[in-house]
Amino acid sequence: MTAWREVEQAAPAFAQRVRALFDAHKHKTIATLRADGSPRISGIEAVFEDGELVFGSMPNARKGADLRRDPRFALHSATVDPVEGAEAQWPGEAKISGRAVAAAPATGTPDSDRFQVDIAEVVHTHLNEGATLLVVEWWTPANGLRKVERE
Repeated sequence: MTAWREVEQAAPAFAQRVRALFDAHKHKTIATLRADGSPRISGIEAVFEDGELVFGSMPNARKGADLRRDPRFALHSATVDPVEGAEAQWPGEAKISGRAVAAAPATGTPDSDRFQVDIAEVVHTHLNEGATLLVVEWWTPANGLRKVERE
């Protein structure tokens, strides 16, 4: 299992930028797989806690049922538009994908689902300093941090 702390240890500056994007807003978006294999997107709250990324699901929620059946997911940070004329200041957006692993419920919420993340990939998409290129940086446990720039 690959925990968030491993991303922080392997690529600290990258992990700090990704975490800042996730911490900037309370609500994120998660993609799960329905029983028929089609995608489902839902709002969710996720937090970094003791070197782990964790999130929950209310009792009987569909996203929790999806994750118990098929633990694969993709989590997306909140996205804000670049400010016209200051595009280079845009922090970008972040995504984390992997598998949701059942964890002990949070205190006071015994009926809810709680999951820890087994990370498969972390992505930060942003613009270069001149705001002329799209920069995609991604980290995986097997290949570490990689980067590509696109026009």
